[in-house]
Amino acid sequence: MPAATGRSAHTGGVIPRELARALRNAGLTWTPTKGDWFVIPDRGLDELEFVVSDMVVETRRMAFDRQLLAFNGTTEWAMDTLAASEALWLPREDQLRAVLGEAFIGLEHIPGETPGYAVSTLVGDAEQRFVDIDVESAYARAALALLGST
Repeated sequence: MPAATGRSAHTGGVIPRELARALRNAGLTWTPTKGDWFVIPDRGLDELEFVVSDMVVETRRMAFDRQLLAFNGTTEWAMDTLAASEALWLPREDQLRAVLGEAFIGLEHIPGETPGYAVSTLVGDAEQRFVDIDVESAYARAALALLGST
């Protein structure tokens, strides 16, 4: 499978939005948990990534270049709540590996001019290999195939 192209930058710890959208459309459900990354599409916040957290922590720069961490219980915002179904979950590698479950065979680093990663799965009697330039995306491609086979 060719590597994904033309995608926007992301944290490196979660999958690109295009793969996240494809996983959601394929039936992957999300129960938000602390530490989960997500985006809010179509609300003017498309370029921001959010993390589920118990508390908001902001960095503040003070006089003489001092850095402070400010702990806030809530942040005043125009949006107080949002249905989880309206957010787009950006799963991490460990979460995608959990989706694969017993179908997961292994992960391989592919060295070379254009390095990447391959995730191998076993669905039924067929072994499949999914390749991408980053490990999270390789796992996402394998999860997409698994969801499509069920």
